[in-house]
Amino acid sequence: MNKKSKRHRSLKETYKNKDLKTSEEVIKEIKKGSGVKFVESIDLSLKINLKKIKGADNNLRTLIDLPHGNGKKVKVAVLCDENKLPEAKKSGADIVGTEDLLKKISEKDINFDKLICTPSMMAKIGKLGKILGPKGLMPNPKMGTVSNNLNKSVDQIKNKSIEIKNDKDGNLAFSIGRKNFSENQLLENLKSIFSNLKKEKSAIFNGENIKKIYLSSSMGPSFKLNFKDI
Repeated sequence: MNKKSKRHRSLKETYKNKDLKTSEEVIKEIKKGSGVKFVESIDLSLKINLKKIKGADNNLRTLIDLPHGNGKKVKVAVLCDENKLPEAKKSGADIVGTEDLLKKISEKDINFDKLICTPSMMAKIGKLGKILGPKGLMPNPKMGTVSNNLNKSVDQIKNKSIEIKNDKDGNLAFSIGRKNFSENQLLENLKSIFSNLKKEKSAIFNGENIKKIYLSSSMGPSFKLNFKDI
């Protein structure tokens, strides 16, 4: 038998009889709880009933801008032509390169979380799809990672945008902020996600297909949310 920790038992007892009905109440309760020495992330988890979705397009993959970002540090690399290097270096990207970066990628020397590529370099990077594809790093115009406006793209990826993608079982899991965000910032981020997904992916993201929604901090208990209340 697995023995529950003192902290686990204490949390279970604390929230045993609490009836939190709104997202505002849940966020307030999550921020109130503590007990760890690091700043926890606030995570949203959803279960989609893929079996009810007719047609081939039953995958949910999109990019959403959060009003306040999610506080996660993203290491961004930019692949561009020589004439775009000055702009790339001023954009705030962590890694910038041309042929030298292509060579590193071909050697599987990958030390970044996202890769932004200018359209002129897409022909050269195509042959590296077998390396970048499985890691989810292949630049894609729909995901904002193929662009000539490097300043804007780097800022979006590093500070505002999050990529949302369901797994094969229909689960979604991503961070909407950190525990040191204000209640209002977390609530605005949460509502922005739902507002955008209801609009862009209405065939998938609706009350019939979303089975369960939970919000939690990294080390805290999860709280169930009602789709209609967000």
